[in-house]
Amino acid sequence: MEIGHAAIRQNQVVLIHVDEVQNITDEKLLSQMLIALGDAITREVEITVPAVGTITRSLPIAVYLTGLPEFDDRSGARKGATFARRFATTTLEPINDNDLRSALRPLVVDGWETPSEGGSILAVRLAPDAAEAIVDVCRGEPFLFQLAGQRAWYAGKGDVINRDEVLNGWRQAEQEAIAHVERILERLPPREREFISAMAELPPRERSQGQIAAKAGFAKPTDAGTPSQRLDRVRGIIGRGKPYTFRHRAIEAFLTSNWPSVE
Repeated sequence: MEIGHAAIRQNQVVLIHVDEVQNITDEKLLSQMLIALGDAITREVEITVPAVGTITRSLPIAVYLTGLPEFDDRSGARKGATFARRFATTTLEPINDNDLRSALRPLVVDGWETPSEGGSILAVRLAPDAAEAIVDVCRGEPFLFQLAGQRAWYAGKGDVINRDEVLNGWRQAEQEAIAHVERILERLPPREREFISAMAELPPRERSQGQIAAKAGFAKPTDAGTPSQRLDRVRGIIGRGKPYTFRHRAIEAFLTSNWPSVE
């Protein structure tokens, strides 16, 4: 709150960003942090406005807590309504392929300036089909997008990174990609993992709650209700439409194809 008061005096806005927040495992420390931040963003103070008089305003503080989706579930369960009332939750979905193409477009058109061996500045570009290969292998997953791009950069030899170099770099990253997806699956409770596995085994058109529940060996279709709701609402892994679909395309590819292998 003192930071907020200082920001008012300087006519500034303060952004507080705590990344990988799920790594705060000390419950007392986490509680203290959430209370402090929650008090600050809901605090109202009186200020004097010329020709108007005294008014109330919030402190100019914006707080972002970013990390794994289960943090919201864990915090909500432990802190109750207070956390939910003070912090709005947004579960990010995999990135759309067209957005990834847009992100890579400057590298295709303008290139990335980097020192050459001779000491001059060289613009390294990405061939259009190489950019498309990056979009294809990462399946909308931000971490895998970064991984594919990093490996493509170091696999490249000239001033244009080509498709073969992207694929060669990705082959070196395949085990890391597998480990990334496996970590996501391993963090799921057993019931949710069973649901996901059963869903992946069914043809896309047959992925209804009843069919998935039967495939997973649940006693009755309603037993799949809670796992499917959490996989949709909390995890952002599936979409409960008609039929059910995978929103997390890397998990779907891992469970239903030979991805991340490339020809």
